[in-house]
Amino acid sequence: MTGAKRKKRSVLWGKMHTPHREDIKQWCKRRLPILEWAPQYNLKENLLPDTVSGIMLAVQQVAQGLSFAMLSSVHPVFGLYGSLFPAIIYAIFGMGRHVATGTFALTSLISANAVERLVPQSSRNLTTQSNSSVLGLSEFELQRIGVAAAVSFLGGVIQLVMFVLQLGSATFLLTEPVISAMTTGAATHVVTSQVKYLLGIKMPYISGPLGFFYIYAYVFENIKSVQLEALLLSLLSIIVLVLVKELNEQFKRKIKVVLPVDLVLIIAASFACYCTNMENTYGLEVVGHIPNGIPPPRAPPMNILSAVLTEAFGVALVGYVASLALAQGSAKKFKYSVDDNQEFLAHGLSNVIPSFLFCIPSAAAMGRTAGLYSTGAKTQVACLISCMFVLIVIYAIGPLLYWLPMCVLASIIVVGLKGMLIQFRDLKKYWNVDKIDWGIWISTYIFTICFAANVGLLFGVICTIAIVLGRFPRAKTLSIIDMKEMELKVKTEMHDETSQQIKIISINNPLVFLNAKKFSADLMKIILKESDSNQPLDDVSKCEQNTLLSSLSNGNCNEEASQPCSSEKCSLVLNCSGLTFYDYTGVSTLVELYLDCKSRSVDVFLANCTASLIKAMTYYGDLDTEKPIFFDSVPAAISIIQSNKNLSKASDNSEV
Repeated sequence: MTGAKRKKRSVLWGKMHTPHREDIKQWCKRRLPILEWAPQYNLKENLLPDTVSGIMLAVQQVAQGLSFAMLSSVHPVFGLYGSLFPAIIYAIFGMGRHVATGTFALTSLISANAVERLVPQSSRNLTTQSNSSVLGLSEFELQRIGVAAAVSFLGGVIQLVMFVLQLGSATFLLTEPVISAMTTGAATHVVTSQVKYLLGIKMPYISGPLGFFYIYAYVFENIKSVQLEALLLSLLSIIVLVLVKELNEQFKRKIKVVLPVDLVLIIAASFACYCTNMENTYGLEVVGHIPNGIPPPRAPPMNILSAVLTEAFGVALVGYVASLALAQGSAKKFKYSVDDNQEFLAHGLSNVIPSFLFCIPSAAAMGRTAGLYSTGAKTQVACLISCMFVLIVIYAIGPLLYWLPMCVLASIIVVGLKGMLIQFRDLKKYWNVDKIDWGIWISTYIFTICFAANVGLLFGVICTIAIVLGRFPRAKTLSIIDMKEMELKVKTEMHDETSQQIKIISINNPLVFLNAKKFSADLMKIILKESDSNQPLDDVSKCEQNTLLSSLSNGNCNEEASQPCSSEKCSLVLNCSGLTFYDYTGVSTLVELYLDCKSRSVDVFLANCTASLIKAMTYYGDLDTEKPIFFDSVPAAISIIQSNKNLSKASDNSEV
């Protein structure tokens, strides 16, 4: 008997744990998104725009690769490798269709701290001056890229560990004000690091707490050593870049191909420097020799991993946060979904694997994503096409960039950070929507420029959590009475063959970044009636509600609320009397829900809103001003729905 039971149990265990072919197929598609979109790729519709976008992206990748390699304190050729391999890996594992992974200013600046600390400039004379067997580069350059590759490797490992632990769900802690302030502060750091190239000043590497201020103090103390030629060339480059990019943005709807001003500037500056021999005549610093070809793989030095742990955490967190924000923005713009945990996997592999190929830390950049938007890219094929052109530069064109002035590269970096720097304009928006978020933005920015991007990010998250935990205990949930009679009254007055369906939902809790995402999902589920699973629900699960949402039926399971909206016009009334407080994320969620419902022909009305909520929503979103959407009470909203319906019926009768 025991043997029969054991045999039966082993058979059941085998059935439970034997993977089915369909399960394996679904798992592969989930972990390799390229298997999902590549078989459905439409060559006729997508290949041409992806090719044009890929060529434009390659120009950005080359310019930023050279620039951010110098920012990372390594030889420029390693920036070209960092623009090639991470982009290929992300195209396979990533879900953002308009996310171009490669060299990134913030991660480059973080890794530069480790490079300058472990292999300082003063050690150049102590290393052997003979060229090594790796592309003819000196031992000093190989030691520096070894440190940067170690930071990339360990940062990628940290991201992969976060993927295994499924920490993507914790990204709701990274609110928009915190991300905006951190990226703006880090961009300010990057601009500060390029001042020495823009002015042509020889200065030591300065980092650490308050290093931002020490750099400017050194510049003002040595203002007489500014190189006039470098300053004039920097100003000219910045003016040309800003002017042409603004013209491209203004006329992007009229012209199919934008002018690749970065490439034109690089070629023109290199040619002018070569013809006038600026390096020897004026002492202008140039990029120097760039070897062609790709060296064989080499493992990063594992013996220094403990020494770069701080920088690796900074690369892992800052790079992922900035990249995820771009991926989610792309998904929202083009109506598809992004898995937060899958992005951990994609970016982790994009850092670990390229670290064996002499690459610096990588992430997605705002400028490249905006470029893909403006050139009409459709899929990740644009990134793969750009990699082909980067490969051509590595093997054929790279050595021709010897004469490129460093001040021109610095100008490209500064102008490329324009999208992050203009986030200062968000301050007015946060002040009008939620002054507490405004304060979080200011304090996070100050911490970032005083210390580092990862410190500012950590401070912003802790500050946000502390403020929300302080506000939640004071929140009072208001109860609504006699709502069942109100619903019956609505159904009685509007009972005919063309009656509208009205859903009345009460928001009985604060709406902040902690619960905004769940609130949006639950509300859309009520509207669209998408069940969480295909299994039949029992009576208890049918009555389960999100803690934020309560049907107006005195706690009973409302059968009307469980019926899907018919093909007739559907209206939604949100009772905001229980919305005791909110933040910027909560306001943006309400506005986006309103706009999404409007696109689905669902009228949304908000009742019992405070004056501050009305002001915040009106300021944040482009709401419909032709008809009112804010009402003093639920009956007032229902009354306007009835009058609109009667007017519509009268209009139909008059036409007949």
